[in-house]
Amino acid sequence: MDTLAKKQAINGGEFLIKETEAKDIFIPEEFSEEQQMMAQATQDFIEKEIKPNVERMDSMEPGFMPGMLDKAGELGLLGISIPEAYGGLGMSFNTSMLIADVLGSAGSFSTAYGAHTGIGTLPILYYGTEEQKQKYLPLLASGEWKACYCLTEPDAGSDANSGKTKAVLTEDGKHYKITGQKMWISNAGFADLFIVFARIENDKYLTAFIVEKSFGGITMNEEEKKMGIKGSSTRQVFFNDTLVPVENMLSDRGNGFKIAVNILNIGRIKLGAGVIGGCKEVVSDSVRYANERKQFGVSISSFGAIKQKLANMATMIYATEAAVYRAGQDIEDRIHALIDSGMPEAEAKLKGVEQFAIECAIMKIHGSEVLDYCVDEGVQIYGGMGFSAEAPMERAYRDARISRIYEGTNEINRMLLVGMTLKRAMKGEINLLGPAMAVGKELTSVPDFSTKDLTGTFGKEKEVLKNLKKAVLMVAGKAAQDLATKLDDEQEILMNIADMMIEIYAAESTLLRTEKLAGIKGEEACRQQINMAQLYLYMAVDKINGSGKEAIVSFAKGDEQRVMLMGLKRFTKIDLYNVKELRRSIAEYLIDKNAYAF
Repeated sequence: MDTLAKKQAINGGEFLIKETEAKDIFIPEEFSEEQQMMAQATQDFIEKEIKPNVERMDSMEPGFMPGMLDKAGELGLLGISIPEAYGGLGMSFNTSMLIADVLGSAGSFSTAYGAHTGIGTLPILYYGTEEQKQKYLPLLASGEWKACYCLTEPDAGSDANSGKTKAVLTEDGKHYKITGQKMWISNAGFADLFIVFARIENDKYLTAFIVEKSFGGITMNEEEKKMGIKGSSTRQVFFNDTLVPVENMLSDRGNGFKIAVNILNIGRIKLGAGVIGGCKEVVSDSVRYANERKQFGVSISSFGAIKQKLANMATMIYATEAAVYRAGQDIEDRIHALIDSGMPEAEAKLKGVEQFAIECAIMKIHGSEVLDYCVDEGVQIYGGMGFSAEAPMERAYRDARISRIYEGTNEINRMLLVGMTLKRAMKGEINLLGPAMAVGKELTSVPDFSTKDLTGTFGKEKEVLKNLKKAVLMVAGKAAQDLATKLDDEQEILMNIADMMIEIYAAESTLLRTEKLAGIKGEEACRQQINMAQLYLYMAVDKINGSGKEAIVSFAKGDEQRVMLMGLKRFTKIDLYNVKELRRSIAEYLIDKNAYAF
């Protein structure tokens, strides 16, 4: 309870102004034996059922994907988040993240799985009535029924609330007639249940409905021809006076947009976890190929250029993993604290995720862009074979690209996370004003050259992090002050600030994970993790400096610009590492293990 109380005091976005101690975060090395067994069962399922059949899956062999979901249901994988009372396993939030992580290497199946267990199931779990939960959740947990989520329309993508699908109450008041068009609907081709968003009369916000396929009035276009995730069903869905019983309204009238936003928060952090398994597989394949491929009489893994790629890939994955499970446990702890305070479990789960919506957006962006980086470098390491459909990189490259688009594009998420941070600051939920003013005073004061106690595993690195936080407070604070309400229209500046925040969260999470791990195993046993933490920090400083500079010159002028650029230089100062040696050491460890081995 003491830990939970402490966690409850840490709000989403406060990583910018509060120090977190390594002992207070969760690291993936701490997963229990039960959680590890669940992850291994999931990996066994992928190895046995998915990987030998990727051609069948990607050719959309009739019945293959729903059959795989049936088998996943038999293993309990579809009910990870569903309480036992409704036929699920009732496991923790971070456990559901772990399973999404492992399934990241399952290609198109991971999309079908995510659509069913996430956006297809969670709206009922979190917003459904008791009768709705009892009726539908056991069917979804077992896989007897498959689910999909119908929000996007031809003219309603990022602006989801602009949807034109209508719901009209029948004269007898017993049904709503739903009419409209939805597009890019994952699992539509075999779904038994549709979560549908429609507008009643001229309501400001959409309303959500649970629609069974058996209700009729549902037609579809042929399967979309896509760049990647070819094995996932993606169709346009048309509702033509589909009669939906009034008791199948989900939550209250006009609450649909809120449902969509909250479910997307969960989807974002799950995607951040869901790319990790794919990233690790790409690195392992790349290492094995580099060890086997001979040029000029030696394995290409012996070349410095290849080692640099492998080390960067591994380091970014390690950082993503550190950050996503840190955020996942913060959500889990907040959920438990809210339940202990008397809040109903379903509401507590929503509030817990909502509190860390900033971190959810950060992880969606970071994870998807690390995945894209890894598959791109994987193709490059494979060379000509990387461009061949006979090798694994071609499919991985195509499949990865969607991750920067769905669950809200990365551009939208960047602007959202900065907007949420500033709004919380204005409401007094995050005390950004005080620290930002302190940074402002520091800019015009004489720099502190006194010797500081920088002992400990990462004494120097933590001091660098403190200064990086000052950099983003300086840029965000001055941008908000100078531009005021116009800041919302300065999307380039918002994205610069977002990139600074993302790198700070990832770098801090990586250092904290490594510090905690070194405390458990000893520094010598964690030599490569320490190398990765230092390498990631070095790369983050460079990115933060570049993003900060772009932002400053975009809105500040004259003396203000000069002072801010000098401050940025001061706040992004770091003792230089021999990054070539760091990368070589990390890569040689991977090459020796012949796989991603962290």
